[in-house]
Amino acid sequence: MRKYLAEFIGTFILVFLGTGAAVVLGGYTGGTDTGFFGVLAIAFAFGLSIVAGAYAIGHISGCHVNPVVSLAVLMSGNLTVKEFWGCVIAQVLGAFAGSSVLAFVNASSTSLEGFGANGYGELSVVGLNLTGALVVEVILTFIFVLAILGVTSSKATSHMGGIVIGLTLTLVHIIGIPLTGTSVNPARSLAPAIFAGGDALAQVWVFIVAPLAALVFKAFFVVKEETGIEIAGESDIDAAGK
Repeated sequence: MRKYLAEFIGTFILVFLGTGAAVVLGGYTGGTDTGFFGVLAIAFAFGLSIVAGAYAIGHISGCHVNPVVSLAVLMSGNLTVKEFWGCVIAQVLGAFAGSSVLAFVNASSTSLEGFGANGYGELSVVGLNLTGALVVEVILTFIFVLAILGVTSSKATSHMGGIVIGLTLTLVHIIGIPLTGTSVNPARSLAPAIFAGGDALAQVWVFIVAPLAALVFKAFFVVKEETGIEIAGESDIDAAGK
């Protein structure tokens, strides 16, 4: 139960602070462009939320705060099916709690339009189409999950995993915010979309399906429970690039 509570709190922090930055700045939500510094602020809000969570609850649950990350850990053999579903439920509830509090504290604000939701077409600053949105989210999620599994591998020598993961999330947000608003996390996308409604809710399936790119990981990598993550056929190379 402690693990699930940690995932709830971690996802709450991520959604409240990350999408909160998007709402306050009005940046890249519903196709609104606030400029490069707005993108940086939102990207770092998401990234630093992960850094904070990693060091606050990482020792309790691993700080997945993302169903795709939990799925990748399940595939690695380090999470049971029961634990996986417990984490996913906690993450979704945490995301809804974060969006609910955000809606409450900004109830009288007009800046809630878009609510930090993801989207394509008119909801994309550059007008990215459906195919483009799917491709972008698949690639960004793959990069993000690959970095996580690399730095948390038993063969990784760095003790700065939380910082590396946070900076990786910041990077994918800098790239993806003008395109789709950046999801790479179904829980993070679902809650804001429900509050935003309209096209954001109609399009949310893309940001649930595309992040399942974590499944591609298993096709390219051999995951070993005791020795960590190794590139298939090259046992001397560790996934973190060390």
